Amino acid sequence: MHDVTDLAFFRARVADAGALAQVSKRAFDHDVNYGAPEPGGPPGYDSRPWQTRIMRIADYYKIVCSGDIVGGVIVFRKAAREYELGRIFVEPVLQNQGIGTRAFEFLWQTYPLAKKWTLGTPVWNKRTRHFYAKVGFVELGEDGRGGVLFERRLSALTLA
Repeated sequence: MHDVTDLAFFRARVADAGALAQVSKRAFDHDVNYGAPEPGGPPGYDSRPWQTRIMRIADYYKIVCSGDIVGGVIVFRKAAREYELGRIFVEPVLQNQGIGTRAFEFLWQTYPLAKKWTLGTPVWNKRTRHFYAKVGFVELGEDGRGGVLFERRLSALTLA
């Protein structure tokens, strides 16, 4: 059992790729309980080599709870002060316990000068759509490929 008050975020390392792929697979496959048409996830979600490759081109953080990797967050820099959340996932048995919200608080602290964040999620996933709105994202609309785009802009007052 994990105590979600004992939560930490660290830069993912190549040695973490296998554990991250396993947690990612469980998390995305679990979405069948929330409207996904079948088990599965985004490209490379269950692949150790993919996890390793992404660590070289993005900021990849592991979410650690009581010493175990229980999730991950992938951030891509799009432009100066603009970032895209490539992916966030949490172990299914620990979902709905505030870990995702804490992950976003970590991102806001880690990227204090960010002025714009973007992300996408599947149209069918009402749960993540609600969650992203809760943490400050605005739904922009569908992307024409089965996804919904979100954006979070920070005003100059927020950055002062």
